Amino acid sequence: MELGQARMKWKEKIRLGWRGGMSLVLAASFALITACGPSTAGGPTHSGSAANGADSASKGPVEIEFWYGLGGKLGDNMKEKIDAFNKSQSEVIVKGIVQADYTETERKLQAAIASKKVPAAVLSSNIEWAHKGYYAPMDEMIAADQSFNKEDFVETFLKQGQVDGKQYFLPMYGTTQIMYYRKDALKQHGIDPASLTTWEALADAAAKMSKRENGQTTFYGWEPMWGSDNMVDAVLSKGGKILSDDGKTVMIDSPEWIETWDLFSKWIHEDKIMGIHSGGQGWEYWYKTIDDVMKNKAAGYTGSSGDQGDLDFNVVAAMEQPGWKGIGQGKPVASALMAGIPAEASPEQQKAAYKWLTYFSKTSNTASWSMNTGYIAVRKSAQEDPDFKKFSEKNPQIKIPLQQASHASAPFQDPTGGKINDALKDAADQVQINKVPAEQALKEAKEKAQKELDRIK
Repeated sequence: MELGQARMKWKEKIRLGWRGGMSLVLAASFALITACGPSTAGGPTHSGSAANGADSASKGPVEIEFWYGLGGKLGDNMKEKIDAFNKSQSEVIVKGIVQADYTETERKLQAAIASKKVPAAVLSSNIEWAHKGYYAPMDEMIAADQSFNKEDFVETFLKQGQVDGKQYFLPMYGTTQIMYYRKDALKQHGIDPASLTTWEALADAAAKMSKRENGQTTFYGWEPMWGSDNMVDAVLSKGGKILSDDGKTVMIDSPEWIETWDLFSKWIHEDKIMGIHSGGQGWEYWYKTIDDVMKNKAAGYTGSSGDQGDLDFNVVAAMEQPGWKGIGQGKPVASALMAGIPAEASPEQQKAAYKWLTYFSKTSNTASWSMNTGYIAVRKSAQEDPDFKKFSEKNPQIKIPLQQASHASAPFQDPTGGKINDALKDAADQVQINKVPAEQALKEAKEKAQKELDRIK
């Protein structure tokens, strides 16, 4: 799908409330979820507590709900995979339930767990909830599955789903944030993209490409993505840490953090060479950032490897995140988006969910997902898939996330159940939106995070 069509489709779904954010979808989705009752005689079995009371002797397929917070081209691709799975066999029917975004998915799941009316599978993973028993371990199903090849999974992705030695989550796809730039903008200013290996070089290029009229920036040299992720990646590339090696001290007010976040603040608020979209409903801010680049309002942006399905690579190209002068190549986070099975789902529902999740990660499926979305395949064998090999020859941008993942940082596992990450998000808003000095924002965040960490130590 061309970008213009994708954008129009996304905007139409916004208008219709399809991805209208937390406030617009909450009531409708909740009503849909809680309305699921026992199946009719001879019909499919449904998920949730109602399913537990359904006639298990039903000869129909087991129907399960799969919740996921994906929109735009990603959402379309997920629907295609669900449809393909449903057509591939007659034992399970997956009903995809779209949420506004990843955060909304988890909030809705929390309410579903409390009401004991859960989906059978969800594109979400919460280590703390696994500790509390809200998710079902999959080890017995994996042991009984002769086709499950642990060695073929990308090791770091599979390990990310393990809690206390048990496999609670399976990786659906990998992701890392990379750089997308307009080829014409760099060419016009004589900038070789191969030279943009440091943040200092990127800032110089952004300054050169930015345009201002009547005191307002009309063309940004670069656009970071709203939130803490881009700035955390840059800190990790400078050698900064979130926690001390012994895990007892929060380190987010160290010089590496303050210096890096001060630079981002300077580029955004003082130099005005980098713009940022914030707020809105669901992924609205993300698509506005992409649109700025595609509509020639910005030279480039930092976004997900999964954005590739929404981009026109006749116009843009991809490159790895930069490092820092005198330090070395970047070390941004590479992580897996994982799916789990809520423990409240019946045994029948859990088996059906496992069948769906392992189907999604089959070699040909994870390879095609990567080709269509830009996300990283979770199986090593995907790289040898004939279609993937042929595709990567014509579309070299698909290799960028894989190359970056080879020297990336592991995702932070928040021991406080998300409190440290929440403190970082709040601090990022203070710096990016409210122009609060980085040292002040980070020290305040460190105090909050340290208190939460001390409570569990």
